[in-house]
Amino acid sequence: MTAPEAPGRWPFLGHTPALLRRRFAFTDSLHEHGEIVKLHLGPMPAYFVTSPRLAHEVLVTAGPKFRKGVMFDKFKPFVGNGLVLSNGDFHRRQRRLMQPAFHRDRLAAYAETMRRAATELGDSWRPGEVRPLDEDLQGLAVTIVGEALFHTEIGKQAVDEARRSIYLIIQQGMIRALSPKFVENLPVPGNRRFDEAIERMRGIVVDVIRDWRTESVDHGDLLSTLLLAGMTDEQARDEVLTLLTAGIETTALALAWTFHELGRHADVEARVHAEVDEVLGGRPVTVDDLPRLTYVRQVVDEVLRCYPLWMLMRRTLEEVDLGGTRIPAGAEVIVSPHALHHDPASFPDPDRFDPGRWEPERAARLPKGAFIPFGAGNRQCIGNRFAQNEIVITVATVAARWRLVPLPGRPVRVKFTSAAYPDSLPMTAVPRHQ
Repeated sequence: MTAPEAPGRWPFLGHTPALLRRRFAFTDSLHEHGEIVKLHLGPMPAYFVTSPRLAHEVLVTAGPKFRKGVMFDKFKPFVGNGLVLSNGDFHRRQRRLMQPAFHRDRLAAYAETMRRAATELGDSWRPGEVRPLDEDLQGLAVTIVGEALFHTEIGKQAVDEARRSIYLIIQQGMIRALSPKFVENLPVPGNRRFDEAIERMRGIVVDVIRDWRTESVDHGDLLSTLLLAGMTDEQARDEVLTLLTAGIETTALALAWTFHELGRHADVEARVHAEVDEVLGGRPVTVDDLPRLTYVRQVVDEVLRCYPLWMLMRRTLEEVDLGGTRIPAGAEVIVSPHALHHDPASFPDPDRFDPGRWEPERAARLPKGAFIPFGAGNRQCIGNRFAQNEIVITVATVAARWRLVPLPGRPVRVKFTSAAYPDSLPMTAVPRHQ
């Protein structure tokens, strides 16, 4: 069977906010044309998978028949061959070596770092102060991932460099991935800033690794786990850069949108506050509290549904039969978490913010592949539990002390790169307990 063609050509290249908004609307509507729709990314044909059933097949059941797609190839020269970008036997080996870094005992230790960093952020606010919340939470995400990675003195310099450079690398890197090859060679300020930021980050990470080699001591951080597992300096560098770029954006955005939605929905905010007060009773949150913060996690899951990545790309290693459609070897296949998360067949009234969707009985009825905020299968984000814990711990820590109130008459607009960013998120910090 031949996949139907999408109406018109998809303008894959270019990245103005208006164009990207149109792309979201376009991709979210493709399910109306079938489970697989053939597109053209500029001159390149691709197959867009629109159903949870086939998304699950691409990412999980037929996962070994695919490798990462063209967008990921374009990132390799910048951040190396880390876990997000590598393929095949090398990817499987690296994932096994990294798995101990995300063991339950390690996650419990990271949870204390998360709580402390979130507490320090709350301590820095003053009653009635208008905070640039998106910037605050970006800084928090860098602090948490950076401190989990590096526990040495020189590691603090790496965290400082990450605060300076990592968001520039993420956003400019996505622009490069969506643009023709010649664009990265243009002598424009964005390219120059990106190249300089990459060189600075590589340099400081290499310095941290060399410093660690002089002692070879397990500091209880992620870098120690990588190096003690036998990775070369180059492999460890690539994995650190990957963890920094992949481990910061999702959590910072999820936290920003969580507090935005709490500010918009007084009933949801009240339930979050009531649950936090009941579970914590005025004491700091611990990792053992997370299973009891059930409504907070429902809110977080709904945020992850509403504001996910735009798309994942895979390339077929051989001819693949997807739902009766023959996909040739070497073809690009697209799965869009955003489109799947806004499919009314899985999520009725998908534009409505409704944490009740994640009550256990309702969530259990979702088809496999309908909700993939961290991907799925053997390429699922290795740090997904780290990220979920970070978001819930931060929300509980902040909500125990503060309400964050939107500014009247200041609508929050969305800008798009690989995911939805708030253009700015000013909110007033109001103490819950005077």
